Amino acid sequence: MATFKGRWYALGALALCTLAIGLDSTVLSVALPTLARDLEASTGDLQWFTSSYLLVLAAGLLPAGMLGDRYGRKKFLLGALVLFGAASVACAYAESAGQLIAARAVLGLGSAVIMALMGAVLTVLFDEQERPRALSIWVTANALGVPLGPLLGGYLLDRFHWGSVFLINLPLVVLGLIAVAVLLPESYGDRHRRFDLPGVLLSAAGLVALTYGIIEAGERGWSDPRALLTVAFGVLALGALILWQRRAAATGKAPLIDLDLFRNRAFTGGTLFATIAGFAFFGLLFTLPQLFQVVGGADALGTGLRLLPVIGGLLVGARVADKLTARFGARPVIATGLAVMAAALFAGAATGPDTGYAYVAAWITVAGVGLGLTMPPSMNAALGALTPERSGVGSGLIQALRQVGSAIGVAVLGTVLNTAYRDALPASAPDAVRESVAAARQSGDPALLDAARDAFTHGMGVSLLAAGAVTAAGAVLALVVLPRTRQAVPVLAESGV
Repeated sequence: MATFKGRWYALGALALCTLAIGLDSTVLSVALPTLARDLEASTGDLQWFTSSYLLVLAAGLLPAGMLGDRYGRKKFLLGALVLFGAASVACAYAESAGQLIAARAVLGLGSAVIMALMGAVLTVLFDEQERPRALSIWVTANALGVPLGPLLGGYLLDRFHWGSVFLINLPLVVLGLIAVAVLLPESYGDRHRRFDLPGVLLSAAGLVALTYGIIEAGERGWSDPRALLTVAFGVLALGALILWQRRAAATGKAPLIDLDLFRNRAFTGGTLFATIAGFAFFGLLFTLPQLFQVVGGADALGTGLRLLPVIGGLLVGARVADKLTARFGARPVIATGLAVMAAALFAGAATGPDTGYAYVAAWITVAGVGLGLTMPPSMNAALGALTPERSGVGSGLIQALRQVGSAIGVAVLGTVLNTAYRDALPASAPDAVRESVAAARQSGDPALLDAARDAFTHGMGVSLLAAGAVTAAGAVLALVVLPRTRQAVPVLAESGV
């Protein structure tokens, strides 16, 4: 293991990698109108700019963790950073919608490897005492990309070609490459583990189908046959994966996923509550830009500025969580964090079309505090249950479940918002306005815009109440599921390590 000073510098390298992914997750949203015009992209193309990235990301998380364990996590991180940088350049200079979709898919593969191995490397670099602080820094770096994406994207789009929003990844990638190469020690898991091809194929098919079906359900509605069939196929594939993993373990083969991990309450609980926090947080991030831009009339740059209180709250919450977890253990801190998030979301449900920004800033700050209290100790509880031998696949599994939870949050809470929004519109509202509140602003009709703003904030309130109910239930569940011990006990690997 590196010296103490070396470990923290290595964490800085990992934080740069994470920040690049966080930036890329939000910067695209501000560029979509420009891409539609310059690349003559259809609405379907615009959806695939995002979906191609998410689907490959979902498919790659578990195999990336396993391959990193076997062949070396540092090697795979370096390769993923090169791939991420090359895909960013390909995105920037794409000449058609099809080229951009393909480049975004490659970008998703690079992100999958980085995300899967990040937690594994942290598990190896930091012990139980240092890991909570390291995870707080990691989570903050990831969340920092949320407001920075619209801020930088809006600034660049006003001054340069749209490709510049992808090229901002390059400085971070270069710095990350240098730092990982120089500072990060190589680490391995089980180097003799056989490649579980059926497990990889079933996990990829299941996660891709489930993620795609959820995205489609969010766009088309939960009664859409294609969306429902795709979700059903994903569930069946994941069910088949579980059966295959049990058979592989029973016959002495090395399964892709060690299902014994879920017998550990710290791993199961930590993963569950990180997923619940992601469900609520990404559902909130889906809502807030629309509130600021469409209802409030802010531009992309203004939206990014208005999101900064979330990060301020996150920084405070993560800082406090580090100290509280060391003193009281993860269980009460996670429960408190989820309760704080729930209270903030319930308060946010009272937001109206004419509510001042001060009130909005207050409750989104509190939501950020709740996220900061929840996410680092949840991740620490889950990762602390992994031995170094299992950390790659285990980290990939945690990230895969978080990814699905985030997609469900956007789809479910988005559907709740859209349904309540349409129900609150006057019967005379045009179909275009029923599909998008932005159409009301473009119509130039003040009465129609006022009705749409009222309907949107009503729908947002209903969706925030739903998100608050989920996080409140999670707070209660945390007190039941999580162990009372302050440190997670790693699940023994097959070798007994």
